[in-house]
Amino acid sequence: MAIKSGYSAILSSRAQKEIEISWEWYEERLHGLGDRFVRDVIARIRDIEKNPDRYPTRFKSYKEVSIDTFPFLIIYRISTKKKSIRIVSIFHTSQSPRHKYK
Repeated sequence: MAIKSGYSAILSSRAQKEIEISWEWYEERLHGLGDRFVRDVIARIRDIEKNPDRYPTRFKSYKEVSIDTFPFLIIYRISTKKKSIRIVSIFHTSQSPRHKYK
């Protein structure tokens, strides 16, 4: 997913699982909605890759950004040395905030 900034995103196993579970949940409700969710997540990750410092730091070195049409946050960390962005979580906002950064 590398873009002009030279940064590329890497999804943690936790983030991958959260995407998979959310896709399944949305698909069960409406065919195609899970695909729309994944497209929105990918679009936001591409925004992050273009300008990783654009979004606020919320806790220690963790940054987060919301997904416009779904109640999720993308939580990530930047490695300037590696020119990478580690997507730590695709966090559903109804969950307890205590679990955001674990």
